[in-house]
Amino acid sequence: MKKLVLMAVAIVAVSFASCGYKAADAAKATADSIRIADSIAAVEAAALEAEQAAAAAADSLNADSTATETVAE
Repeated sequence: MKKLVLMAVAIVAVSFASCGYKAADAAKATADSIRIADSIAAVEAAALEAEQAAAAAADSLNADSTATETVAE
């Protein structure tokens, strides 16, 4: 009987240990997912900003070339 009780205690201990590690792994995975999503958002924001700056520069060049053509005529 003592062996059965000892075996049951061992199984319960292993169960608790295995569940605890899964919870820690899940928390780490969630933190990693958040970090990756933040990184992607930062890259997309930088790309959008660069695209808007390029469009503004192109508009500025078009306005300058139109102004010089009008003055030359």
